[in-house]
Amino acid sequence: MRVSAKSDYALRALIEMVVREDGKAVSAEELGRLQEIPHGFLQAILADLRKADIVLSQRGPSGGWRMARPASSVTVADVIRAVDGPLVSVYGLRPESVTYNANAEGLQQVWVAARDSLREVLEYVTIEQLAERTLPSTVTDRTANEEAWQPH
Repeated sequence: MRVSAKSDYALRALIEMVVREDGKAVSAEELGRLQEIPHGFLQAILADLRKADIVLSQRGPSGGWRMARPASSVTVADVIRAVDGPLVSVYGLRPESVTYNANAEGLQQVWVAARDSLREVLEYVTIEQLAERTLPSTVTDRTANEEAWQPH
């Protein structure tokens, strides 16, 4: 899996919104400054997150961006899908839609299994958990394995 800058920036911006002690909306300028995200790029990301009902924009003197729903109900997978589309695609198609000849048909199962494996982590990690630094065992168990940290 390749994590795009767009997904990474989106997650970092959401964490910044959630960790604010005052709970008030935060400007895109401040989010960008705090997380070193280019302003134009961040505006496009926030627009995608708004379309997915993950964030709300608030106008006025105390305006800015805030979560549209509880951070405990927004997963990493939700965010990735909002800004980048499906977790796994094969030349733009969902794995279950790809067809192969008999010699390569096993590839479809590999792509579906890869997606399922990603879901096993990304569907269970919420923005709240990231902000509170309390990751679920689906993550901590995997990262406790030294092999997980080794490049292959």
